[in-house]
Amino acid sequence: MAKTRIGFIGLGIMGRPMALNLLKAGHELAVWNRTASKMRPLVDAGAAAGTSPADVASGADVVISIVSDSPDVEEVALGPDGVVASARPGLLYADMSTISPRVARRVAARLAEKGTDMLDAPVSGGERGAVEGALSIMVGGQREAFDRARSVFECLGRTVTYMGPSGTGQAAKLCNQVVCVLNILAACEGLMLARRSGLDVGRLLSAITKGAAGSWMLENLGPKMAARDFAPGFLVRLQQKDLRLVLETADELKLPLPGTGLVNQLFRAVEAAGGGELGTQALVTALERLSGAG
Repeated sequence: MAKTRIGFIGLGIMGRPMALNLLKAGHELAVWNRTASKMRPLVDAGAAAGTSPADVASGADVVISIVSDSPDVEEVALGPDGVVASARPGLLYADMSTISPRVARRVAARLAEKGTDMLDAPVSGGERGAVEGALSIMVGGQREAFDRARSVFECLGRTVTYMGPSGTGQAAKLCNQVVCVLNILAACEGLMLARRSGLDVGRLLSAITKGAAGSWMLENLGPKMAARDFAPGFLVRLQQKDLRLVLETADELKLPLPGTGLVNQLFRAVEAAGGGELGTQALVTALERLSGAG
């Protein structure tokens, strides 16, 4: 694989292992994070520390960002010290955050004025997928830009899918989140029924995870629910941000999503009880409170 000069912005739960995987693949990496101390593990592993998004973009062939929300992407991409300050023909910017499709299209249009192609390339697979380089990556933007970026994406994920024009990667991720949260709810309700029925929850999981009821959420989050392990692979707070984007998009499309709305309210109950920084498997605690077991 040819070495690519990559600027990487955002070193949180997902970004840090993704950046490390790019280093392991032999790419030249410069990193930037708003909290500078989070750059240290990457610098120790061989990355250069940047002083701003514009700085890491200035010497890069490809810039990747993975930050929390739409305003954060707009700041790192279009702010005074953003990628746009170093934008030029030939530079490729891939935002791997989960944001509004509308914002993704707006940022892409601004960067295109300077000859920089943008891909919206959100990911699914959680912290484990990021660590293992096993993410699913959904990509919107120009097909030619996707083809240029594919070898970089393949260092981060096992499934890399071109969805279509700008914004379609984000639209695909919102669909993904709908299916994910409803699977989490299904896992919660099934395990609560098992407990109330006097079943051994571990045995139940062994029995059903490989059958018709099986899902990634059941296999990965079910054992954590059973063990009362609410350490985050993906934060409730960030899941709620994604559901806000889903419901805003559904509102624009006049599309009813009753199940998604219900899960949004149940996660809100988790947040109200102080669980915003817990993992999404903590959804079970809201249902336990409803059942009188919390």
